[in-house]
Amino acid sequence: MTNFNDDVEGAKAFVEKYKNLTSEIGKVIIGQQDTVQNVLISIFSKGHCLLVGVPGLAKTLLVNTIADALGLSFNRIQFTPDLMPSDIVGAEILDENRMFRFVKGPLFANIILADEINRTPPKTQSALLEAMQEHAVTAGGKRYELGNPFFVLATQNPIEQEGTYPLPEAQLDRFMFNVWLDYPKFEEEVQVVKNTTSNKKVQLNKILSSEEIIYFQELIRRIPVPDNVLEYAVRLAVNTRPALAEAPEITKKYLSWGAGPRASQYLVLGAKCHAAIHGKFSPDIEDVKAIANAILRHRIVKNYKAEAEGISVESIIEQLK
Repeated sequence: MTNFNDDVEGAKAFVEKYKNLTSEIGKVIIGQQDTVQNVLISIFSKGHCLLVGVPGLAKTLLVNTIADALGLSFNRIQFTPDLMPSDIVGAEILDENRMFRFVKGPLFANIILADEINRTPPKTQSALLEAMQEHAVTAGGKRYELGNPFFVLATQNPIEQEGTYPLPEAQLDRFMFNVWLDYPKFEEEVQVVKNTTSNKKVQLNKILSSEEIIYFQELIRRIPVPDNVLEYAVRLAVNTRPALAEAPEITKKYLSWGAGPRASQYLVLGAKCHAAIHGKFSPDIEDVKAIANAILRHRIVKNYKAEAEGISVESIIEQLK
């Protein structure tokens, strides 16, 4: 069990554990430091994460590695067009005693990898949405609590859109981070190829227990936030809303829809965790800026003018910071 005398001691322990965790993950995942950081921030902030990248960038391996290093139970669900809600939630079956009993589906684990989440129909996506929001599922009129901690790390391929079901805005909003994975640098890819084309096997050590993760999640929540940082985070989210009279000119010109209050909440939570992993006892405006792109990019919608002029969501966010 975790037993620290005070939050200061806990915060120092968190920095040490985070360094050990990233070092352990680095044994398997070459490069992708920003991606690893964002996924871990979402976990310690009790958030979910959407990983977007072309095939072959080790999205699945990343999630699997993080689950191993955290010592948590892990299930991978391959989303397909014929996947039904009962396939992920579970279902009631008639046993040999002619009694109904509930057989748990793959959602009953600490970390869920929802692979190619946009390939399944809205009915199944809505079952996952309930789990993400409520940390519980409903089957046969009964509510079943999921494990604690519980995270959904979903992947999506940005290239091939044929036969996919775009995620509804309500579900996208449930993801704390939308993380874009890029191709590795040349030196990193050389190392990746060297490691994966030999018979070298890596044994990962478990760095954190479930109890420690829950403790650190609560610790992050207790971190104080200065008023000017809180107001900056809220103002950044508010400035993405084109319907407001005081909206910046770039917002009115290029956006048709802005981020909601959940973005403000996640900006503050993410800034707290970003500050904590860098050894600070309180976040500043730079911490908000560091995580703003991943939190806002899937919550704002460009208009036709932005599309026609090739204006990216990221460039708009950069100008609003």
